[in-house]
Amino acid sequence: MRFFFSVVLTLFFFTSFAQGDSLGPVADNSHLRISILTCGSGNELYSSFGHTGVRVIDSSKGRDEVYNYGTFDFGDPDFYSKFMLGKLLYYLDKSSYPDFINVYIAEKRAVDEQVLDLTEVQKRTMLSYLDSNLRPENRAYRYDFFFDNCATRVRDIFPKVLGEEFYFGSALNGKKISYRGIMNQYLVNKHWERFGINLLLGSVTDSIMTDDGSMYLPDFVHQSLIHAKYRGKHVVSADNVLMKSGITEARRFNGPLWMMIGLLILTVLAFHIPAFRYLKPVIRFVILLVTGLLGCLMLFMWLGTNHQACTGNYNILWAIPLNLVVAFLAGKKKFWLRIYALAAISLLIVALIVHVIGFQRMPLIELSPLMLALMYIYIDLYKQNIDAPVPAALTPTANPPADDTL
Repeated sequence: MRFFFSVVLTLFFFTSFAQGDSLGPVADNSHLRISILTCGSGNELYSSFGHTGVRVIDSSKGRDEVYNYGTFDFGDPDFYSKFMLGKLLYYLDKSSYPDFINVYIAEKRAVDEQVLDLTEVQKRTMLSYLDSNLRPENRAYRYDFFFDNCATRVRDIFPKVLGEEFYFGSALNGKKISYRGIMNQYLVNKHWERFGINLLLGSVTDSIMTDDGSMYLPDFVHQSLIHAKYRGKHVVSADNVLMKSGITEARRFNGPLWMMIGLLILTVLAFHIPAFRYLKPVIRFVILLVTGLLGCLMLFMWLGTNHQACTGNYNILWAIPLNLVVAFLAGKKKFWLRIYALAAISLLIVALIVHVIGFQRMPLIELSPLMLALMYIYIDLYKQNIDAPVPAALTPTANPPADDTL
């Protein structure tokens, strides 16, 4: 069940104006202080990648609030269906700073604050932008984990408010890494979740990130702001640690890997040891059924939803949707099953090539035992149908009728 749970978790993984400052530096009498809050990773899957918020302090009004682009309506009766279809709306919300920070204190997560060095006009423009986004007609947006989330929304504030003379510093420092690659680093100890998510993500996530693209993660927004400048002047005046992480996470047991190894061992025993031969039809049925169901889910997430990250998923080369049908017919003598087995073996080889050339990276460490088990099943399927009768339509006529025409 953990295997299916990790895939389901994936589905929950995957729920203006612009005005530059043309007046130049002026004295700041606004009593405003604006900063970017970067919250560290937590233990739960939803908190694994951190969070970003915008803190606004107005000392003249006794105001200390946080603008948060990462809220959603869990009470929506269509919440689950909308998230699965990639249609779930997230909202900009505003809360008091104490209410915001208490969540991270309770979860022992790190929080850093970058104070922005802006003029009075720039601060008021940024605050107006946030308040405009907070209006009922503007506050909702369709969430996308890689391309439109709480971090990218904060990233986009700066060029929209400060204009073309603003630029971020480098977040990657010349490193070449894909969206999938950096995501896996954050999930290094969450094996089931990492495995399930990687099964549903398509080849689009294997493209190399730009500095701008890397800012789908709060840590990279923070890194980019360190050297961000407007008209040659640093935008961040202070980078403060509000809370250090109190989370200690030991390396966890790789459950999906050992489950797949166990499945491969059972497959080998069933195919080679007479005492375990009774397991052969059971294992064949289970593996074909599960891979067929997975293939159908992958195809649905690719073609039937708005999840950009699930498009072009070539895991269906080994998780063949038709396995769902073959699972119920594999014990029968059918000529087409022999052809199907040959095609499935070929697709397995193509899947490995797709991974090796980097077109799409698959969780091959965990998948290798499963692929070997599939190879056993397909080879056996071919052998047991090698003497299956060829359909009459495919058999050439031994004695063609004589031509009576003169």
